[in-house]
Amino acid sequence: MYSKNKINSFVKQAPILKEIIALKPVVWLNPNNKLKVEMPTFSIKKGDMEAAAKLWERFAPFFVKAFPETAGNNGILESPLTEIHNMKELLNQESTKIQGRLFLKCDNALPIAGSIKARGGFFEVLHYAEELAINAGILSRGDDYGIFTSDKFKQFFSKYKIGVGSTGNLGLSIGIISAQLGFQAIVYVSADAKTWKKDLLRSKGVKVVEFTGDFSEAILAGRQKTNADPMAYFVDDENSNELFLGYTVGALRLAKQLEEANIRVDADNPLFVYSPCGVGGSPGGTAFGLKQIYGDDVHCFYVEPTHSPAVLTGLVTGEMSNISVHDIGIDNKTEADGLAVGRPSNFATNISNHIVSGIYTIEDNRLFTLLAQLMDSEKIFLEPSATAGLIGPQMVAQIDYAAKHKINMENATHIVWATGGDLVPKEERKLFYNRGTDNLIN
Repeated sequence: MYSKNKINSFVKQAPILKEIIALKPVVWLNPNNKLKVEMPTFSIKKGDMEAAAKLWERFAPFFVKAFPETAGNNGILESPLTEIHNMKELLNQESTKIQGRLFLKCDNALPIAGSIKARGGFFEVLHYAEELAINAGILSRGDDYGIFTSDKFKQFFSKYKIGVGSTGNLGLSIGIISAQLGFQAIVYVSADAKTWKKDLLRSKGVKVVEFTGDFSEAILAGRQKTNADPMAYFVDDENSNELFLGYTVGALRLAKQLEEANIRVDADNPLFVYSPCGVGGSPGGTAFGLKQIYGDDVHCFYVEPTHSPAVLTGLVTGEMSNISVHDIGIDNKTEADGLAVGRPSNFATNISNHIVSGIYTIEDNRLFTLLAQLMDSEKIFLEPSATAGLIGPQMVAQIDYAAKHKINMENATHIVWATGGDLVPKEERKLFYNRGTDNLIN
């Protein structure tokens, strides 16, 4: 716990913290992200990203067999990059004009799990499964990985457990892929996890353990119980190399999509990416990957709810994962369940400290309004937390980021990373949409 005097010293050091504590939407620029300065050495390199991409390719035959809906893309899980002209025009009518082009990276439509969490969650489970199978002598890397769907492999994996603490989408991803491979999957969920997500997990044969507290309680209990079992493996959202690596592959895939669309990224054609942020793993992984590819020509921003600014609090105070939003008097209560995180990832936050351009916060009501507007203008449904990046270009314009860094925004490409939504039931979608339209009326 931090004393009142210590919190006051943080506020004196970074006055923006006073507004954060008051739950006001803010835009913070990262003083440690200095353009044209060589990046520090990280434990993960570009070569590790490329090796992670190869693992996805090895498992493509497994996905074709286990999930026939992936056959059309030869077992490669990827989402569209879609330009959203109508949404851009709608936003322009309300606020600062968006300069450049506006795209949606539609991880809401990512096959099987319908969220960005499949990139990290699936990857870590596949990495573990491959390692187990190779060590047991039942797999070689040159094999056709379609054999992972065989009864022999499922029986082998049934001896092992996989645990994860989650507010929602990561649990869905880990549960779905683990159960499909034959593992005993256990998801420890916080109080803010949606009922439909818990029900879906149970329908897949996943054990769901519920807690009345927030994400930190769920992940702590899950970590302790899983690590006490020698036949169990814990996917640790607060401190995992493999989760992070899985997300970095999204950057490689996005770069390919931009190239195929003839969209240049260089000093005269900057790229801006806006990502919803929970513990910081998925936005951190994609930002890290994009920085390895584009360097100073990409500008990555995270978005957090005003009531759950976990990564922002860690970076502003310099305390990283040592501090929780509860320590500064914030309740961590938000309807953006995937972002309902009080304490950031230790691993991801230390990397983000050097690569994120800035963070802005957003109120819950705005998420629902954006959800309805996107549905009306583009006929694209996102879950509330996934809409957070849509106002990114305007938030960045408010602080005159382009002028400060001498950037020509007319040639900018803005990408909003849509992190989830396709698995949301119709009844929930209607409730979310109606709340958003009510906000517009009122």
